[in-house]
Amino acid sequence: MGWGIRRAALAAAVVAGSAVLVAGGSVGGVHAAPGAPVTEQQLVDQINAGRQVAAHPGRVTAVASTGSAGAAGSRSTVAAGEGPEVTAALAAFGYGLLHPNAAPPGANDWNCRPTPQHPRPVVLMHGSWMNAYDNFAYLSPRIKRAGFCVFAMNYGQAGVLEGGGLGPLLPGRNAVGPMAESSRQLAEFVDVVLEATGADTVDIVAHSQGGTVSNQYLKFDGGSGKVTKLVTLGASHHGTSLMGIAALGRAINNLGIDILGFNQLFVGPANIEQVFGSPFLTRLNAEGDTIPGVDYTVVGTRWDEIVNPYDWTFLKPGPGATVTNLTLQDGCEQDLSDHLTMMYSPRATSMVLRALDPAAHPDLVCTFNPWLVGGGGSL
Repeated sequence: MGWGIRRAALAAAVVAGSAVLVAGGSVGGVHAAPGAPVTEQQLVDQINAGRQVAAHPGRVTAVASTGSAGAAGSRSTVAAGEGPEVTAALAAFGYGLLHPNAAPPGANDWNCRPTPQHPRPVVLMHGSWMNAYDNFAYLSPRIKRAGFCVFAMNYGQAGVLEGGGLGPLLPGRNAVGPMAESSRQLAEFVDVVLEATGADTVDIVAHSQGGTVSNQYLKFDGGSGKVTKLVTLGASHHGTSLMGIAALGRAINNLGIDILGFNQLFVGPANIEQVFGSPFLTRLNAEGDTIPGVDYTVVGTRWDEIVNPYDWTFLKPGPGATVTNLTLQDGCEQDLSDHLTMMYSPRATSMVLRALDPAAHPDLVCTFNPWLVGGGGSL
């Protein structure tokens, strides 16, 4: 759910975040004559304005909506304007405050075409209170350099007055809107990516809430047949107890006192939906963890302070699905990555690359990676 570093950085974040707000809202007014070349930025603007990329490059086709605006209170935007590659989660968080709709390096090159060696584009899904850049500034360029087309959006956007909680007081704190709505935004973004690249299916790499939203998409919003692989890191597939605090809140709710509903005012609906035993999670997992035809890789860390017990992230394979559950510390105790810094872990990156292309990336890296304060294998 991506809450790990917020308290430590809050004071600096408020000052930095108030300096500039590059809002990732809808951008209109971009038109192209038939056959005229369209720049990458214009393509992004067209998508954010509610237009869909056509299958042939350099042209766009207008449609009624691409899901960039869902029901009241939740929106999504295509990340635009590539940010720098960094190795530390805190550095990425600071840049993400000042550039809340920045694309992670290597992502959203709408001229990219899949190759026979890498036929499926990779869609990145960030976690709660995160954005595409600060969640994937380390992992995205490594996937791109491995030969994949990479795409990312910012989903579940809702302001304070729209019921998104207090997180959106800081720029770029997304994934706060209802997860079912975020799933529909993902569905429409995947369709845009498939049409733009001409691919048949995509692979999804997702962190925290992004993994749970992706599972919702697979089961209920048309993802079956459009996704070949789902790779998740620290995903709240079965919710979290937050060291027992959230589980206690759920128990109190079940006694008839709506304490979680009160807390939703502060954290937004998506974070409440990730509490163990929520109606959303009950429905999501009622028929099993997986769907046929999808290859799942699930990465967890023993140092996860958000999704805990950490093994609640793991999935059980149902008929026609394959599941590989991985713990970062198995065979590599020096990786101390927590919920957020696992996205800046060389070992986690090697797990993702092996899941996407096992022939080219058969080996797993083992390096020290610090808890909370660092990334990329160093402080």
